[in-house]
Amino acid sequence: MADAASAPPAHLLIVDDDARLRALLAKFLGDQGFRVSTAGDAAEASRQIDMLAFDLVILDVMMPGEDGIALTRRLRAGSDVPVLLLTARGEPDDRVAGLEAGADDYLPKPFEPRELVLRIKTILRRRTAPPPAREEDGDVIRLGAWRLDLKRGELQRGSESVRLTSGELTLMRLLAERPGEPISREELAVATGQAQERTIDVQVTRLRRKIEDDPKAPHHLQTVRGKGYVLWLN
Repeated sequence: MADAASAPPAHLLIVDDDARLRALLAKFLGDQGFRVSTAGDAAEASRQIDMLAFDLVILDVMMPGEDGIALTRRLRAGSDVPVLLLTARGEPDDRVAGLEAGADDYLPKPFEPRELVLRIKTILRRRTAPPPAREEDGDVIRLGAWRLDLKRGELQRGSESVRLTSGELTLMRLLAERPGEPISREELAVATGQAQERTIDVQVTRLRRKIEDDPKAPHHLQTVRGKGYVLWLN
């Protein structure tokens, strides 16, 4: 079996209509050991994603034609590839809109290149992190009619299958490790590497849409006033 040192480098796709920024990021990330491809707009990005397997898409929000949030939403309909949004619009509402579309993280421009590398590594680490130790099925928990594979990040109900984003999967792993125990938003934000607790609320809302029969009256992923969120495995 190949060890981590011999594993192929993560393949990144940079999507930005600014050719100069694309070139700078491609060179910098290439120097950091990543394999890098680039695209100038959503249409070109879609063609590349259809042909190649990427480990992460770094996506500008404000592009002519289909913008980054719309492309993220479309990707989420058929792919679980992680998405890191880059944008000059750094207001909280813009960040929430990106996360609600299915992005894994959001980095406002201008940014320090070293911070971008840290964000990339955090997302990739979440994607490959081992699930918590569990008895019997080990990697599998049941949420009513849903069967959640914590290793693959896949929800199954009969023939229906739904993929979780890396951020959603990390959050579910943390909650599933302590079923029936409320965990504060602050603790969840720190454990998942999120800068804002609001990000946890957005991910919980997305998860409820996927696992609950009625997301407005959740049975499995509940809010405990003043304490945080709790996952019930039944």
